[in-house]
Formats: sequence, C-alpha cells, structure tokens
Amino acid sequence: MSLRETLSNTWDHVQGFLFPMLREEIGPLTAQHQRLVVVLEVAGVEAFVRTWPGLPGRPLKDRHALARSFVAKAVLGLATTAALIERLAVDRTLRRLCGWERAASVPGESTFSRAFAEFARSGLPGRAHEALIKQTHKDRLVGHISRDATAIEAREKPARTAPAEKAPKRKRGRPKKGEAGPAKEPRRLERQVNMTLAAMLADLPTACAVGTKRNAKGHKTSWIGYKLHIDTADGDIPVSCLLTSASVHDSQVALPLATITAGRVTNLYDLMDSAYDAPEIAERSRALGHVPIIDPNPRRGGKAEAEAEARARRCAGHALAEDIRFKERSAAERVNSALKDSYGARFVRVRGHDKVLCHLMFGILALAAEQLMRLVT
Repeated sequence: MSLRETLSNTWDHVQGFLFPMLREEIGPLTAQHQRLVVVLEVAGVEAFVRTWPGLPGRPLKDRHALARSFVAKAVLGLATTAALIERLAVDRTLRRLCGWERAASVPGESTFSRAFAEFARSGLPGRAHEALIKQTHKDRLVGHISRDATAIEAREKPARTAPAEKAPKRKRGRPKKGEAGPAKEPRRLERQVNMTLAAMLADLPTACAVGTKRNAKGHKTSWIGYKLHIDTADGDIPVSCLLTSASVHDSQVALPLATITAGRVTNLYDLMDSAYDAPEIAERSRALGHVPIIDPNPRRGGKAEAEAEARARRCAGHALAEDIRFKERSAAERVNSALKDSYGARFVRVRGHDKVLCHLMFGILALAAEQLMRLVT
C-alpha cells in the first residue's frame, strides 16, 4: 500500500469515525483538540510504553496517559510540566483525551518527572518516531534529504573539558632526509570512514558545551547547550535526529546521520550546506547510492572563480539543475523553525543529554505526524 493510500485511510478513519465518536462521548472539539487527536492516532505512542504489571508494591501511575500527556505538551507548545498539569486540571476534553476521567486523577509534578526520566532512559519518543517513519516510508521513494543542525539552548552549566595533552617538543626546521616527521592524529571525520554506526555514535561528544556559529548576517553568536542534527525528507518530514554537544561541528555528524537515514528511507539526493563540504561525506553519500549536492566551502579555495562563474550564469539566465534542486533544502530551515516555535524546542527545562533528547523527540514525533497528515489534507 502506498504512502498516500495509508494516510488517506487513516484520515478517513479519523474524520469518519474518531471525531464523531469523540464528540458524542466527550463533547465539542476545538481546533487544538483535533490536532492532538490526529497526532495521537498517527503516532501511537502507547504501543511503545514499557509496563511491568503484577510487580509487588504500589502500582505505578498509568504510563500510557502520561506518555500521551507529553505528546500533548509538545502539540500545544506548553513550556513547562506545571503548565501542562494546570491545563489538564481545567480542560476536561484534553484530560479525557490523555486518559484521565477526573481532575483528581491527574498526578503531580513529581510523578510526571519520574515518568519522564523512564521515557528518557528507554528512548520512548525516539522509538515511536523510528517506527512511524519506517511504516510510512517503506514503499516511498524520497527525492531529497536535507541535512542541517540547529542550536538548542539548555539551562545547565557546560561540562568541563580535560586539558589537551602537550605535544612533545621537536627540533626546529625541516626534518633530515629520510627522517619521518611527526605523525598527525586523524580527524574525527577521517576515523569515522572505517567505523561502525555504534562506534561513530559512541565517539560523538554529548555533554553540554558552548557552541559558536556565524549567523546569516555574518556575525558570530554563541550559546550554551546542545546541537540537534536533523535529516528532513520532502514534505518537511524529519526522518532521523542526533543530539550532540554544541561544540561539535556539523560535518562530524554527517556520516552517522546518513547511515541512520539510509536504514529508514530510500532517497535520491542529499542536500547539504557548505559546512558539510568534505570529500569523506560526498564519498559516503555516493556509496549509499545517493547524489550529493553540497554548497562549496569558500575556505577550500576557488571562491573568486566560483563567484565569477555564478555571475556569468545569472547574466545568461542559465541555472544548473543542481542549483534548482538545492533550493529544496529550505525544508530543513522550516523544520528547525517549526520545532522551536511550535513544538517546545525553545523551552528546554530539563538537564542531561538523555532528557533533553527525550524532550526534543516528543516534538519531532508530533511534527512528523502532523506533516504526514498534511500530505493528504
């Protein structure tokens, strides 16, 4: 069954059965309630909640309702868990959509915090997102994958870095004939070429750090926190994500991210900006059967010739096919801005890599579900 047929059947089920049943059972649904119903139906996050019934001791609060509540927090763009609890206390429809009949049944902040820690350790939203992408894209050929990273500000102190070891002193001047010079340590990108996916992920720094980048106006900006690397498919659908320290360069995450994406979707073109202009990245893209389209990095030389050639093409009214396809990379910018403006990525109130990733992945899951349904609506 094609992607359109699958999503059309889901939308027909939601429109023809789920909405009328909920209106009769719960009452009128606002636009926000309808959005949440669609996301919960498409994401199916309850199926990935780990429960252990029959254990001794006091039974745990309903983890299914708590998981649905965190999805609702991302869909509604609520900044804090306290705001979510207040909304559940006054919004009867939202409360029943999440799974609680009475306001007194909604647990307190401490229970929400413990449940969130469990979800972070088990990678709940990440597993639900991976299953959603594989299910909806197993028979779909994706035209373009747009790769980019965005800054994630966190409320924690950056981790202390160990001082670099001093290189042993050597004699000044050129080495003698037949004498080997000091061996250079390979860069992380060079090491990743012969590493497995698990080794590449283990080699990436994930602690909170200070990041610096140059904005669109050419000014350097800095932040404390993390960096979220996203591969976006046509239709503004995030298909895979990795969270690293803010100090990690974008190019160092390209190979593991490309490997993860290749295991979930089949695509034709990889679109990347000049930060990914490295021969190792282009070679890995071709090895996966893709066509890399990477914006040239001026630091590699040939900037004046490239600018003169671009001016000549503009004067002649000619545009290369690669330049036209590269415009599709704006999907990555739209996903980054939507994630921050509408799905809570701008309000990170948890600490630690696992919890920050869990918070962001609830937003990624909700964003992917809504974008998938927009393909048919």
